[in-house]
Amino acid sequence: MHVPVLLKEVIEYLDPHAGENFIDCTLGFAGHSKAILEKNGPSGKVLGIEWDEEKLKTKNEKLKTEERLIVVNDSYANLKEIVGRENFQPVNGILLDLGMSSWDLEESGRGFSFQKDEPLDMRYSKNQDLTAQEIINKWPEQKLAEIFRDYGQERFARNIAKKVVDIRHQQPIETTFQLVEAIRKGFPRGYRFGKGHFATKTFQALRIAVNDELGNLRNVLPQAIEALAKGGRLAVISFHSLEDRVVKNFFKEEQQKNTIKILTKKPLAPSLAETQKNPRARSAKLRAAVKL
Repeated sequence: MHVPVLLKEVIEYLDPHAGENFIDCTLGFAGHSKAILEKNGPSGKVLGIEWDEEKLKTKNEKLKTEERLIVVNDSYANLKEIVGRENFQPVNGILLDLGMSSWDLEESGRGFSFQKDEPLDMRYSKNQDLTAQEIINKWPEQKLAEIFRDYGQERFARNIAKKVVDIRHQQPIETTFQLVEAIRKGFPRGYRFGKGHFATKTFQALRIAVNDELGNLRNVLPQAIEALAKGGRLAVISFHSLEDRVVKNFFKEEQQKNTIKILTKKPLAPSLAETQKNPRARSAKLRAAVKL
């Protein structure tokens, strides 16, 4: 089961009180939402947004009996429209947890993990058209190199892109293990056995490209500030430097406009105890702000 990251810190910074309303833009398996609902009863509500319709079907059956949780199957990039449609006001706090769940990696069967042989999909929602397989097999070499470099910060991006194109000319690359082999061949031999798996950055880059993660994040942040009531709080958990930079720069710009006050001088990281219990939490960073 997915363990909510930085739960204590999220509750501390969102600071939910009785009767207040919150939006969980990345509901997942509702770990954070459950904790908020324990604090904002008896009348406070949570609007939970989840893009992956399969997650809602398979894992959130018990939540359907929770009257104070309103669940919406949509992308958080459409936050303003969702808030209007649900007439969800006032909004006292908003959470964005940008990490993947253990379920995505281990049970979704969509090729998020390079350690399982699965179809190259990587969509957070099956309603999306673009898949990782389409990118790998149809996008030009230069474009592949750009996403591996820009989204994965992969130093051997050009080598890997060239190898992918060479291989796909012979046969389509349709599975994660086929892609891992292509990446391996694109790495100089001496660099294949360094810290971390050599396919990590390329897989991250593909996932970001398939789901337009950075574009969606840039879209949702101003909508979140607009949706918040005065004194409402925004908390964002990011998991890699690209996301964190978007949030950091946005917060700085908004603070200069006097629309928000940044509550976290530096991003908060999980405690040693948390990372020992949940190693996937180790790269998490929390930033928070309050609307003025």
